[in-house]
Amino acid sequence: MQIQQISVFLENKPGRLAHVAEVLRDNKINIRALTIADTSDFGILRMIVNKPEAALDVLRHAGFTVKQNVLLGVEIEDREGVLFDIMHLCDVSDLNVEYTYSFVEQSSNKAILFLRFEDPEKAIEVFRAKGYKLLTDEEARKL
Repeated sequence: MQIQQISVFLENKPGRLAHVAEVLRDNKINIRALTIADTSDFGILRMIVNKPEAALDVLRHAGFTVKQNVLLGVEIEDREGVLFDIMHLCDVSDLNVEYTYSFVEQSSNKAILFLRFEDPEKAIEVFRAKGYKLLTDEEARKL
């Protein structure tokens, strides 16, 4: 139930994000979801790709600092208030959310909320107990 995410450390300079996109394109790696967090000097590009192991290899070979870590992908309704429902569940379950980003599926009226937890195993137990569908790594790569 854990999804492999690629994180790329980027200097906050023109062309760095384009270079990542070029390397992935040239190696036929598709980005399925992404988020970028930045400061004035650097940023972290976090993404779900269709071929995470290949992405790690080609980005490292291109000189980028890259890390792989795990997320949970929770299928949720695409409606008002659902973020509160999830965050409240995390709060009452004492789950620390490090960060989150989402992806909306147009065809199913569902959304996928990607969450990074301090304790992913505990998060899996909590979400399963409440009946949430957790995506597999393979399902996330096919979004």
